[in-house]
Amino acid sequence: MSKLFSRAVIVLLFAFAFTDASAQPFANEIAAFKKQDSISFPPAKAILFVGSSSFRMWKDVQADFPGYTIINRGFGGSAFPDVIRYTNDIILPYKPKQILIYCGENDFAGNDTLSPAQVAQRFIELFTIIRNGYKKVPIAYVSMKPSPSRKHLLVKFEAANEMIKDYLATKKRTAYIDVYHAMLQQDGTPMPDIFLDDKLHMNAKGYAIWQKIIEPYLRKN
Repeated sequence: MSKLFSRAVIVLLFAFAFTDASAQPFANEIAAFKKQDSISFPPAKAILFVGSSSFRMWKDVQADFPGYTIINRGFGGSAFPDVIRYTNDIILPYKPKQILIYCGENDFAGNDTLSPAQVAQRFIELFTIIRNGYKKVPIAYVSMKPSPSRKHLLVKFEAANEMIKDYLATKKRTAYIDVYHAMLQQDGTPMPDIFLDDKLHMNAKGYAIWQKIIEPYLRKN
């Protein structure tokens, strides 16, 4: 009887462990990255793009930067806590020569009580984890973009962008890449023709703006 009970307990423990792991946000996407890595692991000294869906949906990112080796690890509609959760899975294993981060929009969209200072602090937490793992790897932050569907949050986006910019100015081997202002019309509203119908994600015109702004920041060596 005790053996049967022990076996039942073991089975339940495995079941709970599996359920907990699979219940983590974006677990399937991270598992797909890890499977891809097990088949063909990315080369060292590449440039790592990590963050939310604006990177995930940049399907032509390698073609847009032909002189560089790009690893794209944008996933889901991730917020900073999600990227932090998976740092050991999709950031630290790759030994990149540079890391670009795009994240923050979904933090505000998922919790409208968050302040710009709180989201900036989330960035600092992620930055610190990465810097502890890679002491000398340059880290760049791509500013939150002015998504029309989130116009009620743009004031917070701008404030958090500035806080992150000011923080990075105090750190070595960093860059703040401002795409926000290049995506505005003269009247200060977002350009309408650079977004998909959801008014959140970009079309090819939007990514062309990003490509032009980001490329000068990419490390050649």
